[in-house]
Formats: sequence, C-alpha cells, structure tokens
Amino acid sequence: MWRDPGIPTDSFYQVRPECTDVPKTKFKIKAGKTLSVRKWQAAFSPEGYLDIGRTLSRIHRGGVHPTIRGEVWEFLLGCFDPKSTSAEREEIRQSRRAQYAVLKEECRQLFPIVGSGRYITAPTITEDGVPIQDPLVLLEANPDKGPVSLPQENGNSENFKSASGNSSDVDALNFVNTGTSHSSAIAKEEDKQVIQWKLTLHQIGLDVVRTDRTLVFYEKQENLSKLWDILAVYAWFDKDVGYCQGMSDLCSPMIILLDDEADAFWCFEHLMRKLRGNFRCTETSVGVETQLCNLASITQVIDPKLHQHLETLGGGDYLFAFRMLMVLFRREFSFGDSLYLWEMMWALEYDPDLFSLYEDPESVNEKVDGSKGKAKSIRQYGKYERENLTLGAKSAEAQLPISVFLVASVLKDKSAKLLTEARGLDDVVKILNDITGNLDARKACTGAMKLHKKYLKKAKKT
Repeated sequence: MWRDPGIPTDSFYQVRPECTDVPKTKFKIKAGKTLSVRKWQAAFSPEGYLDIGRTLSRIHRGGVHPTIRGEVWEFLLGCFDPKSTSAEREEIRQSRRAQYAVLKEECRQLFPIVGSGRYITAPTITEDGVPIQDPLVLLEANPDKGPVSLPQENGNSENFKSASGNSSDVDALNFVNTGTSHSSAIAKEEDKQVIQWKLTLHQIGLDVVRTDRTLVFYEKQENLSKLWDILAVYAWFDKDVGYCQGMSDLCSPMIILLDDEADAFWCFEHLMRKLRGNFRCTETSVGVETQLCNLASITQVIDPKLHQHLETLGGGDYLFAFRMLMVLFRREFSFGDSLYLWEMMWALEYDPDLFSLYEDPESVNEKVDGSKGKAKSIRQYGKYERENLTLGAKSAEAQLPISVFLVASVLKDKSAKLLTEARGLDDVVKILNDITGNLDARKACTGAMKLHKKYLKKAKKT
C-alpha cells in the first residue's frame, strides 16, 4: 500500500548554513494526517464556531501545518473559546492588543530601551537601586554614538563624555537609568518592584542572544529586540514570577509563529499560566521541584527497580530531569520537532473549559475543587484529559501534566541502559543527553499516554 512520505518542514524554520550540527527535523507534513489550512478552515461554522473535537484528533494524528500553527495554538492554549464567534474573538484580540500597548508603554516609561528596537546585556542598576554608570550600557543603548570613555573618578556625570566628545551620551545614559534626559536627574531608585524588574533586564538580554541562534530568523536585530521586549513586559506584568532562565526558550516560538507582537505576548502569557508554577521560587525551593517529586512517584510505581537504582546513585530528587520539564524538551528535539511535540501535548490534555477557567475566577475555583461540571461532549476533551475523566483520576492525579509522563516515558525507554551502565549521576546525565536529536515526538507522546493509563490503574488500586 502506498504511503505518503510527507513533506519536510525544515524550510519553514531555516537554520544558518554554518550551523551543521543541528538535529534534522523528523516531523513531516502528511496529507490526510496533518491539520492543513483547508481542514482548519473547514472546522469553523459560518459564524466562526470551531469544531474542537475534530481538530484535536487531527492534531494528535499528524500535528499542525506550520503556516497556521500560531492561530491554532491560540485555541490550544486557551486564548480563545472554540464556542466563540469570529466577531467575538476579534473584539477580544483588539482589547488584548490595547492592553499590551498600555503595559509596554508603562515599561518604556520606566526604562526607555523597551520598544526602541534595542536590548541590553549589562546591568543598569544595583540591588540598592543605584544606577550603574557603565560605558557598555551606554554603548548598547546608543550603538550609533561610537565607543564611550570611562567616567571620571569623582563619578560626576558632567565629566562623562563619549569618545567623540558628545555630551548627549551622558543624557542617553541618564535616560536609560531614570527615564529622563536631564543630566542632573541620576537618582537612586526607591521602588523595590522597579528595582527587581530592572535587575532582570540584562539577564533577559543575555538569554535572548543565546536563544535559537541557529535560526536565520534571529539574525535580524528586530526579532531579538521583539523577544526581549515581550519578556521584559511579561516580567513586569507577572511580578510574582518575574523572569527566570528558560522563559526565552518558551517564548521564542511565539514570535516566530505570530507576526503581531501583542498576539505573541498573550500566547506566551497563556502558556505561562500552564507553567508558571515551575518558575515560582522561594528562598527554600524552586517550583519545578513539585513536578520532579511527581516524576519520582510515577517512576516508583511504573519502574520500581529503576527508581531504587536512581536513589542509590543519589539521584532520588530527579534533578537530572530539571531541564526537560522547565523548557518542555526544547533542547532534546530540533526546533521543528519541539513545536510538533508541544501541539500534540496540548491537544492531548485539552480541556474545553480552558478559556472560561482563565477568564472566570469562580470557574477556576471549581476546577481546583474538582467539581468540573462535565456537561460537554467527551469528544471535546483531549485524549489525555478524557482518560483522567473515564478512569476516575483523583484530583491530585488529574492535575499532573502530560510533560511529567513524557519524561517518565524517556526514563522507561532508557531503563535497561541506566540500570546496567549508570554508576553515578554523571552517567545518568550522559545517557539522557544522548537522546538529543534522536527522539521521535509522536512515539514519545504515545509512550507517555501508555504510562499515564498504567499509572492511573495502579494508583486506583492503592
């Protein structure tokens, strides 16, 4: 029987020619399996209602065509309700764009590099709120001004000149630090929230220049600055979490898939609603530790020998799986395959109440309490979520994301090798690093689903 070999998707996410060691994308567009532009458009009624059930099954079978990924992801992440009309969605979109413009302007007032088409990679403020008179910052903020000489020993900004003797550079640095161009306006920042936000901005810049740099897309300064802007605005928007390393890996696909910066921001923000718990940090713990504990519990049930072996090696905290959970396998797959993996995960765990859960706090409380009000057709739920419902998962088990089972599936596949070859945690890390570029996204999801079903049945007996 003839089989469609599929069309490679690497051309949609072009890699710089000098980057020869990048894993090839395994995901291919297959007629009859991949959600195509035609099938996507046909899934909407004349009013704009989306048949989400049919869409989910298509995504699970063959992913999403790259040209429509952005708009499909907006539904998968709960940005829009499949029961909404086209007119209602457009109203929401315009409202969100206006809200983002307000947020971005608020950030620009605090730090004028936001929205300027540039970004910084050097700190501009101390933890005490004192502006840093750093020539590197000035040069980044004003790249066309030429090199800058160091300030005089007395620290007086009157004596701070550019190499060309242009005193306007002093005003530019003041502008970065205080939001004003008056030379005498350099003052200590007193607002702790503003200080904390400004302290993250150069770290965002350092991460931005390292994110997906094998892609041709990021050869353009405007795309780097767009990524920096979105992350800077998000850090101000979600002050409880702020910015943490790894967020740039999660945000990067959004600006590649969605042309409008505001749309990309809100798509990223909705993804962070799923993942922000992983990034919550206190003085004593990191949020992802909860998921690592869940992973340990699952492995103990599914593969007790492996769990015992890992504990013997001192890896019972499962910190070796930290990166996989934090950035959702971005480093283990090629760029294209990681997007394919994400959309399959989101389709599998899709809940049709997602939009209302985000928009209506009372619904959120009901979700936490476990009283979900299942009046909807079961086919509107993703397959993973359906299993939680039909197998009677307890509330704690129902809240486990599929990503934890994906990691458990990888460990299960490598169990024999880990048991026979791992003599220390370095060996564990090396064995798991060897999977980079060798994993199949679809098989990984299938393995995760099998483990999930097995785990629920075993957990039900206990």
